Amino acid sequence: MKSILIASMVFLIACNGQNSNEDKTNTEIAGADASQPVPETAVDTLFSANITTEKPVDILCMIQDKKQNYWFGTNGGVYRYNPKSAQGKNLKRFTVKDGLVQNQILSIQEDDAGNIWLGTGGFGVSRFDGIMFKTYSQKNNVQLNLGMPAWTTTANDLWFNAGGGAYRYVSGNTSVTYLPFPKPDFDPNYKPMPADALSTYAVYCTYKDSKGNVWFGTQARGVCRYDGKSFTWFMEKGLSPPAVRALFEDRNGNMWFGNNGAGLFRLEDDSLSNFTRDNGLSNDEFWNTAKITGKSVPGTLARVWTISEDNIGNLWIGTIDNGVWKYDGKNLANYTTKDGLTTNAITIIYKDNKGEMWFGTDGGGICKFNGVGFTAFAF
Repeated sequence: MKSILIASMVFLIACNGQNSNEDKTNTEIAGADASQPVPETAVDTLFSANITTEKPVDILCMIQDKKQNYWFGTNGGVYRYNPKSAQGKNLKRFTVKDGLVQNQILSIQEDDAGNIWLGTGGFGVSRFDGIMFKTYSQKNNVQLNLGMPAWTTTANDLWFNAGGGAYRYVSGNTSVTYLPFPKPDFDPNYKPMPADALSTYAVYCTYKDSKGNVWFGTQARGVCRYDGKSFTWFMEKGLSPPAVRALFEDRNGNMWFGNNGAGLFRLEDDSLSNFTRDNGLSNDEFWNTAKITGKSVPGTLARVWTISEDNIGNLWIGTIDNGVWKYDGKNLANYTTKDGLTTNAITIIYKDNKGEMWFGTDGGGICKFNGVGFTAFAF
């Protein structure tokens, strides 16, 4: 298992040398088009040279697309797994050599046209249309906008991480827009930041709930909810300053937040509770007001990086140091390497189109749950 001491480490590495002192607060990033992705057979032919036998081991994110392919984001590019292809030809890898803006892939989404969108650790975005990758970054077509008019949301828009706000893409448009957060009431010294500059307002994760609200987990400012008109910030009970790595809405409409230090939080009817602390699972050895010690304590639920839910309503919580936790609404169960996990560093939990649960790890590839324990997934 790699040593990951603080949640911001991923971004600090990726953004090294990329910060800008220019006062650029709104970016139109040109280059997208609305063309339909090419057929699957054409993709296989075009990228036959990308076939790899090197299995992904550090899984940062994943999705299953409309064609049933699985995409795995890693620190070394993105992998596409086609379960319908012949063994040995079912795994392809794409990197900066193929046009990715950066090899560290932190989020993957699919738009209405079937294009695959990749958010990176360098606060850039790449789009794959089946033929090529196109890049969107702070460097292209910078425009200044200090006010609210650019902020809006629609049913099918996509949101991506950025240094002081988020990128937004609307299906069918020819551009992606960078939206820095408007000045919050609690911060009189707030200054909008460029898209590629790491700040306390840097967005680590985004989530759109069933009501159309867009949620943002930040580096050190807790969670922000945007309802299409106004912004609400949640920072109490330890949600800030540890970096928020996970956002999720359960089947009952409750929102769950996970951060790297204070643990798991539940927002029910706008009432925020620290689920980790309330259940006696905090790790005061890792995070306190004085310093970050980086010390992991077995059996704690303090460093939450991912949250998901299975088909029967169990909540699954992945930690970067203590494996997986399952919460059935009443009881908590903790699964670690003793239960078959390849490592206790869980980075992503994903429910696929069939309802099967996938558990991506830092350094241990992918695991599947068989109802009792875990086994390593074999491509």
